[in-house]
Amino acid sequence: MSDRERVLVTGAAGFIGAALTGALRGRGHEVVGVDRVADPGRGIVAGDVTAPEAWEDALRGCDVVVHAAAVVSNAVGLEDQWRVNVLGTSRVAAAAARAGVRRIVQLSSIRAFSDVGFPPGVTEEHPVRPDGNPYVDTKIAGEQVVLQAHAAGAIEACVVRPGDVYGPGSRPWVLLPLEAIRARQFLLPAMGRGAHSPVYVDDLVAGLVLAITRPAAAGQVVTITGPRTVTAAEYFGHLHRLLGRRGPLVAPTGAAIALAHVADGVNRLRGRRSEVNAVSMRYLARPGGYSIEKARRLLGYEPLVDLDEGMRRTGDWLRAEGLVA
Repeated sequence: MSDRERVLVTGAAGFIGAALTGALRGRGHEVVGVDRVADPGRGIVAGDVTAPEAWEDALRGCDVVVHAAAVVSNAVGLEDQWRVNVLGTSRVAAAAARAGVRRIVQLSSIRAFSDVGFPPGVTEEHPVRPDGNPYVDTKIAGEQVVLQAHAAGAIEACVVRPGDVYGPGSRPWVLLPLEAIRARQFLLPAMGRGAHSPVYVDDLVAGLVLAITRPAAAGQVVTITGPRTVTAAEYFGHLHRLLGRRGPLVAPTGAAIALAHVADGVNRLRGRRSEVNAVSMRYLARPGGYSIEKARRLLGYEPLVDLDEGMRRTGDWLRAEGLVA
């Protein structure tokens, strides 16, 4: 990849998309973003990736597409997740191929391994496993879309499976948990001993840049997480301390799932969607982490931000935004 190639990033206004866009521009690349609302000042054009629209014109002259637009939730149903995570991915890959784009980098998830039943330190050679969870199943299907395009020779594809991405602005792993902790609705299954695979957003961005630029990434699936797997209690303990709270509260997995069912039912009666549900409890009870040896070997990836440092930076941001004292 030259110093001045053109990259299109979908979901460019989101947490990961914005961080990647800034990093690429800092390296001298020309970047155009696509998101639901245009932001000309940030080089973002409006577009719905699930439908052919004028945003496809932005693909002209692009060398690489990074597809980061997705529904990331345990509370959204299959139809809505399929429309974005699968149909949207299919449309982006097809439009990129028509425009002559060389490579698509697809953001998938470690959850393609399923939330249950994979070995500790699981590698990319382990088969994916649909488990009935819409997010898991649509991420697997999205991977298939781009790998199929690669196999057909339509476009180079690289699938990146990020871990639990946190840092300033992270909704799933910072903002939503803080809301639940404040509301005293936060509980961990497996007595807090479930595996958590945090990756600070700057490390993920560094891994994505390698997936964009390294020839060896073509046709590959790579897992990108942080320096080590931690327990859920260790990770969320940092967030509790940022609020000056003791915790987290923990319970056996069966009890945590039952309580989450009750909380989810109450929220549904109130017309609300909540990430406090049985699916999230099962995810937070995972017994093992993920290997990044392939990313190290193939891409030269090496995470630099450990959990203590990442949480220090996150805490500084939260205080600057007035979100914690």
